[in-house]
Amino acid sequence: MPAPYSYALRSQAVAAVKRGEKKVEVSHFFKISRNTLDLWLKKERETGDVKASWPVGVGTRPKIQDLKNFEEFVRENRDKTQKLMAQLCGDEATQQNISYASKKNRNYSKKVPMAIKKEMKKKE
Repeated sequence: MPAPYSYALRSQAVAAVKRGEKKVEVSHFFKISRNTLDLWLKKERETGDVKASWPVGVGTRPKIQDLKNFEEFVRENRDKTQKLMAQLCGDEATQQNISYASKKNRNYSKKVPMAIKKEMKKKE
């Protein structure tokens, strides 16, 4: 997603239109589209400021927020799959939510690395 125009540019463009400059000239001078300028003017009328707003999906909160309790939950249910853990966890958690929280907690998987398996076989 492209970055929004700077606040200074937005303010200067809106101020130029308020001073009486033509919108076409202002949009050519600042190298922005006429539609963009109209949107900034509309935003300034409605909110009183031309500050960029954040997109809706940016920064959504994860469903599993208490990672300490989650770590304890994983220790108790280590033998279960992520899908079963999601059913036990409740709170409308899905397998993907369990996966994300596990990665944050560094509880990646139950698999034993190959080098450790080889060492275990040598000792037996």
